[in-house]
Amino acid sequence: MKGGIDLGGTKIQAAVVDDSHEVLAQARHATPVRGGPPDVVAHMVEAVREAVEQVGAKTGDLDGVGVGSPGAIDAEAGVVAEARNLPGWDEPFAMGPALEKKLGTKVRVGNDVQVAVDGEFALGAGRGSSSLLGVWWGTGVGGGVILEGNPWLGRGAAGEIGHVVVKQGGARCPCGRRGCMEAYAGRAAMEMRARHLKKKGHQTKLFKIMEKHGRTRLQSGIWARALQAKDGMAVALIDRAVEALGTGVASAINVLDVETVVIGGGLGTRLGEPYVRRIEAAMMPHLFVSDRPPAVLPAALGDLGGAVGATLLV
Repeated sequence: MKGGIDLGGTKIQAAVVDDSHEVLAQARHATPVRGGPPDVVAHMVEAVREAVEQVGAKTGDLDGVGVGSPGAIDAEAGVVAEARNLPGWDEPFAMGPALEKKLGTKVRVGNDVQVAVDGEFALGAGRGSSSLLGVWWGTGVGGGVILEGNPWLGRGAAGEIGHVVVKQGGARCPCGRRGCMEAYAGRAAMEMRARHLKKKGHQTKLFKIMEKHGRTRLQSGIWARALQAKDGMAVALIDRAVEALGTGVASAINVLDVETVVIGGGLGTRLGEPYVRRIEAAMMPHLFVSDRPPAVLPAALGDLGGAVGATLLV
C-alpha cells in the first residue's frame, strides 16, 4: 500500500491505494488558516492516519507516502518554499523529513499540480497522449506539462500557467505582479474581488451561502451554489475567469502545441464538463493554428486526483 497527500490552500486530501492504484481509503481535513508549517504538517499526519486506520493498518505499514505541495519544491531534500497559499510559510521548510519522522515511512514531495497532472497522464484523462498541458483551476491556477511522455520541469518552475500575463498592467495577482491569469481566475483572487465589490455596495449571495454552509472562505462548492442561484456577481466573476483561462491556455498551446489539455483543480472539477467546454470556446479565438486544436478534457480522477497522483512519487 502507498499513501498520497494533496495539500491545497483550503483542504488536505489523503488517500491510500493498492499496487494497482485503486483507492482503498481516503480522509479529508481543512488546511489550517493560522500557524505555520508545523501546524500544516500536523494536519497532514492526522489525515493520513485517519485514512490508514480505515484499512486496519498503521502509517508505518505503508510502502511510502507521496505529497503534492504548492510552492517551490526541492524534491531531493523534501523542502518546500514560497508556498503562499499556506499559512505562515515564509521560509523554506523541510516538509519531507518532518513527515517521515511522524509517519514512520519514506516520504517524497513534488509540486501539487505536476503530480496531479502525472496522475491524469498515467491513470486518467491523459492516458494515450504523448504531450499534455494540465490546468488546475482552484485557490490559484496551477499547471503541469508533459512532453514526449515525460514531465517537463524546466529548472524547477515550469508549468506556472497561472502567471501567464493575460492583460498588461491588469489586476493585481496574489503573487504581487499585475495581469496574471490567476489574478482573474484564481479562487483567492476572485474572493478578494468579491469582498471588494460587496464593500462598495454591490449585491451578492456568495457570503450568505458561505455562512449558511459554515465556511469562512469562498470554496468551490460556494461558487457552484451561487451560480445555480444565478447570483449576478458570481456569474460575472466566473465569466471573467473563463475568459482569462481561455486566453492564457491558448497562449501556452501556441508555444507548446500539446496534444491534450486537461482541466482539473477544485473549481475545474466542481464546475465540470460545461465549464471545460466554455474554457475551450474562450481559447479558440486565440489559437494560432485553430484548425487542429488539442483535445480539451475534464480531469478524470476527480477530487482525489492530486492524492492519487502523489502516490506515483513513491
